[in-house]
Amino acid sequence: MPIDDDDRPRPKITHQLGQDLSLLSFDDLNERVAMLEAEIERLKEEATRKRASRDAAASFFKS
Repeated sequence: MPIDDDDRPRPKITHQLGQDLSLLSFDDLNERVAMLEAEIERLKEEATRKRASRDAAASFFKS
C-alpha cells in the first residue's frame, strides 16, 4: 500500500544564511520567518542570562 505524501514525516526545517529562497513557497517562507524569530528570542534570552551572570561576577570581584 503506497504512502500518501501527507502521511510522510516532513524533514526538519533548516535555514542557511544566504540560501536561495526562490524555490520556497509562501507558506515555507512564513514558517522559516517564524522559526527564525523564535530563535532570535531564544538567543536574546540566553544573552540576558549570560550578562546577568557576568555582571554578578564583576560585582563580586569589585568588592
